[in-house]
Amino acid sequence: MTIKTELGYIEITNEVMAGIAGYAASSCFGVKGMTIRSMSDGLAHLLGRENQSRGVRVSEAPDGGVNIDLHIAVEHGVNIATVCRSIISEVRYHVERLTGVDVKNVDVYVESIKAD
Repeated sequence: MTIKTELGYIEITNEVMAGIAGYAASSCFGVKGMTIRSMSDGLAHLLGRENQSRGVRVSEAPDGGVNIDLHIAVEHGVNIATVCRSIISEVRYHVERLTGVDVKNVDVYVESIKAD
């Protein structure tokens, strides 16, 4: 994503926005972490703190801004709809505040439910 200013251009990579979104989502109540699907067995695997951005996909929206897809694991017993609304709000707020890029859409995919 390239932003034009009066002094020049600012380029923010999708990886940076994915890192911000992954951190914001992981810090929400009820989220166990980010997940990624294994190509070999098709199962969702929980990612560690250092790989949070791997469970996030950022793409540019046709009308400007970005769309963000998050793949997460939640704690057993939480209200999934409430957790997802919280994640959408937090991710949108942090990405827009830190990058200045308009977030058009945040989609949350709950890949697994983890019990302690």
